[in-house]
Amino acid sequence: MPSLLTKTIQAICCFSLATVLSSCATQDSTVLYPLPDGDIASPVSSVSNDPELLLVEAEPEECLTEELEALRQSGNWQNKEDLAKHKQSSETAYDFPIVINKQVEAYLDIFQNRQKNTFSKWLARSGKYIPMFQKELRKAGLPEDLAYLAMIESGFNQRAYSRARAVGLWQFIKSTGKMYNLRIDNYVDERRHAEKSTKAAVAFLSDLYADFGDWHLAVAGYNAGGGKIRRGLKRYKCDNFWSLAQHKYLRLETKRYVPKLIAAIIIAKNPQKYGFKGINYAEPLAYETLRVGPGLNLDAVALLCGTTSKEIKQLNRELKTGRTPLNKRHYDVQIPLGTKQLAETNLPRLSRVATTGYKSHVIQRGDTISGICKRYNINKTTLLKINNLRSSKLVAGKHLRIPQGSIRYRLLAEGEEGQIASSEDLLLHTIQPGETVSRIADKYNVPADLIVAWNGLQSVHRIRAGQQLSLYIEGINANVAATSTPPAQTRKVVRQSRKQVRSSSTSMIVLAEQKKFHVAVPGQQVKTQVSWYRVRPGDSLWTIARKFDLSTRQLKSWNNLKSNRIHPGVKLKINNV
Repeated sequence: MPSLLTKTIQAICCFSLATVLSSCATQDSTVLYPLPDGDIASPVSSVSNDPELLLVEAEPEECLTEELEALRQSGNWQNKEDLAKHKQSSETAYDFPIVINKQVEAYLDIFQNRQKNTFSKWLARSGKYIPMFQKELRKAGLPEDLAYLAMIESGFNQRAYSRARAVGLWQFIKSTGKMYNLRIDNYVDERRHAEKSTKAAVAFLSDLYADFGDWHLAVAGYNAGGGKIRRGLKRYKCDNFWSLAQHKYLRLETKRYVPKLIAAIIIAKNPQKYGFKGINYAEPLAYETLRVGPGLNLDAVALLCGTTSKEIKQLNRELKTGRTPLNKRHYDVQIPLGTKQLAETNLPRLSRVATTGYKSHVIQRGDTISGICKRYNINKTTLLKINNLRSSKLVAGKHLRIPQGSIRYRLLAEGEEGQIASSEDLLLHTIQPGETVSRIADKYNVPADLIVAWNGLQSVHRIRAGQQLSLYIEGINANVAATSTPPAQTRKVVRQSRKQVRSSSTSMIVLAEQKKFHVAVPGQQVKTQVSWYRVRPGDSLWTIARKFDLSTRQLKSWNNLKSNRIHPGVKLKINNV
């Protein structure tokens, strides 16, 4: 019997947990990202903060602690010969070997009481996956009740991540996943793919059963590794899981695995008997595929199918970045049933629009320009320009504008071709693997020299994949952006810009200040308009130049200024090209 001190400690622990947790799977004080559906984002989650892309905890620490304590109090693990077989009722049939002992009873109690909310959620999710799981198990000649192994592994969550770095519905570690032909790289993690990971799990379980000839041992091997189980059986001269579990050889975290699965199967196959009523089971997983090119955002796929981004991301959990892989010529994305014809019709009309928004960064003590640039993946020159800074000196408490590039999608009218357009003068281009400054310059019809100047690059050769380049482009359209040879008027502007670079030792500074590059369109006349600006208190020649996307040299030339000194009330001539 537990001592009075033990009972007191347990009572305090239970009270603390009750005040913090509504369910042991819904809160964790060490995690920063609670998600809308009650899951908790993993601290090692994806590169994106999109809630649909984040990995989630497979099992919070509180649940593990709670279960291990219950098992410790359940007493010794019994021999197989001493176990009472579970009496099968007429309405319940099992194809996995079911036994009842104190450890199984402990889990039946946990699931019906302390973790009832969590188990109810698992039951609801099971409707999405169980039909497909059972189909694959049946094809392989394995017990269909093994479908509930994914319940205790991940809670039927494709994004589940464990402390052992296992991922997905079936919680594969990377090495085992690759052993069973699951693709895992920077773009795709097929441990999160429902169907592919299930086929891998069925193959793994088949191999384990071939080794042990016993499903309890096979399931224990799924958790601990077949080698660990084989060594234990040999060391203690055992021939079944329950005899091995009596020894301290296996960690309690592994021992709990078999009784936990048995309890989950018992309840899941007859939930009403155990107090689970009114479960709203999810619809079975169903989809068709659409073949698309590399780097296509899943938001665009949703637009093609006439559905939501959330639905498309739920169907393509394996895509780690929310877009199709860049290292494959094509990819078959999963889309809702009945939408393929619409998506194929819309695909040629898909248009990308590049937009640049801004977020605010409050400067903290110790912040540096280089640190902020690294944090937001922008270059120093861009950050200084956007914030009208002349030096890298920062003042704590002040705000910095941080440009955030993004791509949104729209469908063009019938007969129009897809295009990349910019809705802002500042366009942020993320460098893809294999891209060069020259290739990017050709894509946007701007001189490579300007790209170097705009971004403060040491040379056209010093760029890397993933880096963002700032392009200040006005009037870009499909005709100009799509052609590899710039139109005649555009070529004229390009030659003039390059000539300027060659003719002056300070031309790079001038180009950096002349932020925008105006793209001329064939047949369009370029007009110069003169306007006037009245100098206000606090203005400087430099800030006025920035306001009108000009250089201070131009302003001084047009207004016959001998220095940078100006006075409030004075009118300055502005030539707008």
